[in-house]
Amino acid sequence: MTETTTTPRTAREWLKILAQYREPSTGRSLFELAVTLVPFLAIWALAWAALSVSPWISLALAALNGAFLVRLFIIQHDCGHGSYLSNRFAQDWLGRALGVLTLTPYDVWKRTHAIHHAHHGDLEARGIGDVTTLTVEEYRARSPMGRLIYRLYRHPVTLFVVGPAYMFLLQHRLPVWLMRSGWRYWASSMGTNVGMAIILGLILYFGGWAPVLWIYLPTAVMAASIGVWLFYVQHQFEDTHWSKDPEWQLHHAALEGSSHYVLPQPLRWLSGNIGIHHVHHLYSRIPFYRLPEVIRHHAELAEAQRMTIRDSLKTVKLHLWDEAQGKLLSFAEARSRYGIA
Repeated sequence: MTETTTTPRTAREWLKILAQYREPSTGRSLFELAVTLVPFLAIWALAWAALSVSPWISLALAALNGAFLVRLFIIQHDCGHGSYLSNRFAQDWLGRALGVLTLTPYDVWKRTHAIHHAHHGDLEARGIGDVTTLTVEEYRARSPMGRLIYRLYRHPVTLFVVGPAYMFLLQHRLPVWLMRSGWRYWASSMGTNVGMAIILGLILYFGGWAPVLWIYLPTAVMAASIGVWLFYVQHQFEDTHWSKDPEWQLHHAALEGSSHYVLPQPLRWLSGNIGIHHVHHLYSRIPFYRLPEVIRHHAELAEAQRMTIRDSLKTVKLHLWDEAQGKLLSFAEARSRYGIA
């Protein structure tokens, strides 16, 4: 039943309401895993078979399969939040197994993503698990070379093509950011690497380099680019939230600093409803398949921070956080308003 109110609720008030959606269903979770993993493996097999007809058909199928790999990542993501299965042991090992397919060491990602959730929107705690974002003053204080490096980093080709490929293919092979944090993260990275090596070894043994170059790598790179794009638009929009202590407040930043990316079906299904990101950030223990229930029942959340695909394309031009105005600016706007080259 849809609920409407005349007075907007606070983030803390929403926490009490959202708690009723947190319990996962084991049957539903296993069903979502099956309807994602089985098509992923079937498309992989079809792409392999198509190599004998045309590698371009295989490449097209690999690109499609990148979307199913994104959905597998969302399941791994929910495992990391403890929201997918009631049995924590089974949940963690499911996440680790999926990490071999998503090229993402589960325990490393779980830790860095937890840091992202704990400090999202905090200007004094940036740098782990987020898209690097400078304030206007920080950009002004940089040398010409420093500004150029930042501009190159924020270029769409870097953010959505080169960067994702580097992150998932190379950076994830070592426990970056957690190099001195204990054996668990090394074991996670090395275990994932071993699993990937076994899969690649089998592919090479039975098919040679063709399925690696035309299927394995394109699937991974496509999924990485889609995933980073989704993560970007979930937080990089004009009226997102950044602040410093004592103004920064975890739950307020979670709700106000995350978008509601309104996608059509089947994109919503393939992305595991992660576009309902403001709800996820406020209450991360809600399974992804229950997020639509929340916005069906609560019109206030359905309308908050709505972003269409057309709206999301405009966010690519946003680069700097303006503390004075409390919004993201483009380089052109910063130059016009503050005279910064």
